[in-house]
Amino acid sequence: MPTRALRSSPAALFIFAGLLALAACGSSGIHVCPLAASGCCGPSSDACAIPQYIYATGLNGQVDVFPIVNGTGMPGSPTSTPGPAPTLGMAALNNQFLYVSNPQATLGGSSTIDGWTIDPSTGALKTIPASPFSLGPLSYAGGLATNTAAQIVYVGDAGRIDALKADATGALSPILGSPFPAGINLYLTTDPQTRFLFASEDTPPGNVIAFTIDATTGGLNPVQGSPFPTIPGYVGNTHPGAIVVDASGSFVYTALMTTNQIAAFSITASSGALNPVPGSPFTAGNTPLALATVNNFLYVSNALDGTISGYSINSTSGVLTPLANSPFPIHGGALVASPFGGFLYTTGLGGLLTLSINPQTGALTQAGSPVPYSGATVLAFVE
Repeated sequence: MPTRALRSSPAALFIFAGLLALAACGSSGIHVCPLAASGCCGPSSDACAIPQYIYATGLNGQVDVFPIVNGTGMPGSPTSTPGPAPTLGMAALNNQFLYVSNPQATLGGSSTIDGWTIDPSTGALKTIPASPFSLGPLSYAGGLATNTAAQIVYVGDAGRIDALKADATGALSPILGSPFPAGINLYLTTDPQTRFLFASEDTPPGNVIAFTIDATTGGLNPVQGSPFPTIPGYVGNTHPGAIVVDASGSFVYTALMTTNQIAAFSITASSGALNPVPGSPFTAGNTPLALATVNNFLYVSNALDGTISGYSINSTSGVLTPLANSPFPIHGGALVASPFGGFLYTTGLGGLLTLSINPQTGALTQAGSPVPYSGATVLAFVE
């Protein structure tokens, strides 16, 4: 799942193409059925009745779970459990554990990661016995990304990236070599194949740091040529923020909060090196905040416009083309999409909004009424 993180600017606090098929239809836990499966597990089918949940957290000191009503894509009323605030880092590992970063855990400068087990039948959270997990002094935990193959949670931190391995209970401990040196980076993402980790890096002029991921240990090794500038030759700082990899694992996109643009890179599959996509950076709205990729579409919430921009992604070049009628007049913040791509969810003025995605055009249409809610800076989808 994709995830989102924390910036060096205090204002930012307010501010997959599939999973592994590990179970048969009708079972719980990690699960994906092919869309072509007859009468089962389609984006709007309730034949399998697989539980799905949206988790929201951020500013209100709690983690809320919204159950998805079978076959509708619509979230129901949430239940809550205490959680950290503020945070801009949340991620699920194997749809079994949920983790949230707490950048201000102690006055001594030690951040933590809070962890819970997820009840697959209800979505309820139960604190992992050893939680919270300290990152040590002078830490500032931000965005999270996960590596299900190696059971790793990566944490964007102050000048470093922490890599924590989860045991069978969900308890986290640092792997050999962690933390890994990095720049001012607190937004992370991994590609769907977990070959690479990318972090938006706030050292002027604004860059993307790239690492290869050790397939066995989950350790990080810098990619040759990293960091890669978001706008080569730019004078100043583009302040790159949220960062995502497209569903194919071919392209990286990051929001440039200073220039109101989206920087786009193609990924060299053999090495992880990044090359600017032709025409990058692409125009976005005022203060692009959160990003979400859904199949061949990219969506961006524009914090000061009250809009969501939508783009089609050229599968060969990675070039972004604005969708018809984009930007959409939808006031959104955090973004997350359902794994099948039928719905996009965002936190808006009226609460948690469900947006139906036209599979041909990418157009967004509000589905039903918002569920009253406030305070989310990050969302996660679990099934």
